[in-house]
Order: sequence, then C-alpha cells, then structure tokens
Amino acid sequence: MRFYKKALILIGLLATTMNAQNITSNDNFAAEYKKFKVFYESELKQNGIVGSSFVFLKDNKIIAQDFYGAANLEKNQKTDENTIYHWASNTKPLTGIAILQLRDRGLLKLDDAVTKYLPELEKVHNPYGKMQDITVRQLMNHSAGFRNSTFPYKNGKTWQPIEPTKYSQVEAMLPFTEILFKPGSKFSYSNLGIVFLGQIIERLTGDDYEVYVDKNILRPLEMYRSYFDTTPYHLLKYRAHSYYIENGVRTEGRFDANSGITVSNSGLNSPLPDMVKYLNFLIGDENKKEIYSGILKRSSLEEMFRQTIPTPTDANGNAGFTTGVGLSFFLDERGSETFLGHGGDQNGFISYLEFNPKKRTASIIVFNTNIILPDNTPIEKDMVGKLRKAVRRLHESF
Repeated sequence: MRFYKKALILIGLLATTMNAQNITSNDNFAAEYKKFKVFYESELKQNGIVGSSFVFLKDNKIIAQDFYGAANLEKNQKTDENTIYHWASNTKPLTGIAILQLRDRGLLKLDDAVTKYLPELEKVHNPYGKMQDITVRQLMNHSAGFRNSTFPYKNGKTWQPIEPTKYSQVEAMLPFTEILFKPGSKFSYSNLGIVFLGQIIERLTGDDYEVYVDKNILRPLEMYRSYFDTTPYHLLKYRAHSYYIENGVRTEGRFDANSGITVSNSGLNSPLPDMVKYLNFLIGDENKKEIYSGILKRSSLEEMFRQTIPTPTDANGNAGFTTGVGLSFFLDERGSETFLGHGGDQNGFISYLEFNPKKRTASIIVFNTNIILPDNTPIEKDMVGKLRKAVRRLHESF
C-alpha cells in the first residue's frame, strides 16, 4: 500500500512537470500566459466574480488551466476541475451537430422547408412570403427572421419560469408570431429558431432531445458527467451556484434551473474535463478518428465551420469578436487566421469556447457570476470583453 501511494505521488509530480514543460515549450505562449493569469485574477477580484475556470489546449493537450474562487458561497465550495457549470447557449452547436447527423443519415436536407417537419409553423405571419420558404439551414445560421427571445411575455417576476416548460406554450403563440425580415437576407440571433431545431430532432428520431444528444454525442465522447437541466443526485455536490452583480449588489441566480422547452439552445451542464473532450472532437485527433467520424464525419463538421452569412458591424464598421456565422458556429476571420466558437449567457452563468483549427488551439473561459451592465457598454469597460481579448492573445502567441 505504501508503494502504491508513493507511485501515485510520483505520477502526480510527473504530470505536473509535464504540464509545466508544455507551457514553457513555447516562449511566446509562456510570456503571454504569465500576463494573462495576473490580468485574469485581477479582473475577477476587482469585479467581484464569485467563481471562474479557464483552460487552454494545444494539439489536444491541456497546457494551462486556472480555477478561481467559489462554486457555491453558502457551502464554501471552491471551484476545481469537477465543478459543473451551466453552459447556456454553448448547447446550440450540439443541436447543430445533431441536425448534421440526421442530414448525413438521409433523414433531412438542410434546404428543406421547416414546415415539412413542423407544419404548425404555417400559423406564423410572414409578410415576406410563404412560411414554406424558410429552411432548416436558415434556422441554423439565424437568418430565418424569427425573434430573439423564446417567450417575450415575461416581466421579471421571481415565480415565472426562466423559459416555457412545454412546447405547447410556444405553439400557442405562433399565430401571434411574425417573421421580422426577409428570410436568408441577414443574420439575427434567435433562440426561438433553435427551439424549432430541437423539435425537428425529436420528431425525426422519436427521442426526447436530451436523450438523443446523450446517446449520439455525449456518450460517444465519454462526457459521462454532462447532462441537461436538473442535476442527478450523485452530481449535486459538484454543481455550481450562480450569481448576479448589479450596482455593486450581489444576488443569487436560481440553483439548478430548468431551461424548459429551450433545452436545445441552452440546457447543457458539464464539468471542464468533459468540455475539453468536446473541444478535442472539434479540433480533431487522428488517434480518435474512428470514434469522432462515427459521431460526425470530419467533412460535415468542417461544413459547419464555413461562413454562411456575415454578422453585423457597428457604426464604425467593426465586427467585434465575430465576422460571420456558419452552421451553429460563429467565425472570426482576421487575415489568415480563423477562430471559431460560441458563447453562453443564462441565469448568471457566462461562458466562451473558442478554437483555431489551423493552429490546433482551443480555450474555455466560464464564470458563475454575471455583471449587469447598461446596454451598449463599450468593451473597454466590459470585464468579459477584456478577458476574451486576453484569451485571444494566447491563441495568437502560437
């Protein structure tokens, strides 16, 4: 037993040394990461962030990670690699992957009319043409013309669900729903459109959305601690709480909140090691080519990475962090570099996943605290925006 304990200690020390060697193997990255770590922790402390985690990958290996603060203040629970965060809209690319799976299996075409699978959408008012003109592809790249919010009839009461709990509630509002612009003509982010993609998945497969994604994406990737909505009893001790800060006052989010019918655009909960497995799938790994291809062939995944429509620019023509949207992934093309990823923001949780296929780098930054700022706050005053720029510099150091 003593030998076994000593062996474990030796293995741990070796792993730590190897990680340090990976970090220092690139002088540019080592210098940038040193600056990033100081800036990251300073910004979190200055802004009152309760808890946060960060990880950076190169060639499918973790070369830097950081855990800050508390996952749950009441329980005095620190953040660590087992902390389970809510990933909000980072669920959307999983929905896109599921749709491409169904396409590759011959169950649908991306340019099929949405009404072929959801005939109830014919009740929607479309001043720009027929509802049959709106396609599955347009739902995936947010160009179908649907509103952003799923349910715009809430007024902030604490007793109100975060989102509708049944699709029948959404369906009842379809006669009062209007297409806001000519479908396919521009990008406009729509949670409602992703709800419809989730319904297509359910109707074509006979599985609930959560069951289908678990069987066809999460389990093949060995993301065994990932799940949707309510936390299983055996994982509750790892579940992070969430918080809001507004005008210097901290309040709690809803613990273990239910994303309801919006599960296909915001329901994922997962610890960092599972999300690393997901990022490695996106980057690609020759050693796992057979497993990854079984989930979705590489050519179909790369199809999701290609721009289908540009994203809006500000008054000065600046694109912010994105220049376009593919199929469920956002792109930022800067010269010869292309960054891909998605963000999430719900119930006090904020997260960003980003990867550069050419450099084979990837990063995750996640917070369990949302700072409520006035609309149109410039990035210079937005902590999240500043940290995203700092993370981008880490990618650019390679």
